[in-house]
Amino acid sequence: MRAFKIFSFFGILLAGASFQANAQDKAAIEQKLDSQYTLTKTTADKSDIVTAGAVLVLKKDNLMTVDVTSSNMFQNTYRDGKITQNTLGKIARFHLPGVPAAPSSGAAQRTFEAGEKLWVTKIEVKDTGADMELYSDAINDVRYRAVLNFPFKGSDPIGVQAAKMIAEVFDVQPGDDSGANGGQQQQAPAGGGQAQRPPAGGTQPQQADAPPAPIPPPPPPADEPPAAPKTISLGQTKDVVVANFGQPGKIAKVGTKEIYYYPDLKVTFVNGKVTDVQ
Repeated sequence: MRAFKIFSFFGILLAGASFQANAQDKAAIEQKLDSQYTLTKTTADKSDIVTAGAVLVLKKDNLMTVDVTSSNMFQNTYRDGKITQNTLGKIARFHLPGVPAAPSSGAAQRTFEAGEKLWVTKIEVKDTGADMELYSDAINDVRYRAVLNFPFKGSDPIGVQAAKMIAEVFDVQPGDDSGANGGQQQQAPAGGGQAQRPPAGGTQPQQADAPPAPIPPPPPPADEPPAAPKTISLGQTKDVVVANFGQPGKIAKVGTKEIYYYPDLKVTFVNGKVTDVQ
């Protein structure tokens, strides 16, 4: 009996440890999916968006949704490449004669088809499958929501199965267009700021950190006019001649004459002034 109690105690410990590990694994999978399909936060009454997340583009037909004011959401299931509904959804869709109306039949219903857009407000991973709670933009002043279940099967890890099946049903729309109503104009999320608009004329404002335009180099200096040719005229003094032609190579005195010899020039002075140039 004592051995049985010890065995039972260890069995409880092992089961508890296994449960904790599974819970951690599912939490890690949910965190990874949340990072890939960013969640949208809504108001408590689901009437508007507080923070818009990723826009999901539906790739499969037949997703049944109900007005967010309804207390009952249809359970959609994705299996074998198709989206189907639970019994409540089927009753509401077909209104079988003689069958009591579904509790949510008084609320507005809409079936979303491939190509339309939705937000995801919650992703929950369980042992048997993953659930995505979906939320739409306002269509004719009505927002819709639904749950889409992805049941697990086979031996693949549940994280691999969840990622694969969700990718078969949804694409994440690139860019910052958060419209989720299949082409209707996006409504601004509650509390969101207005997008900055370009000024009139369509020109974009210049960036404050744009580098200044390079300074052009200064223009080249203007050519100086050529110097006037140096000349000797009769009557010039010796100082003027020396200033223009420099000191002569030779000076000769003949009576009253004084002759300055340059390489190609001979200048004769009388009384200090030019009287002859050869």
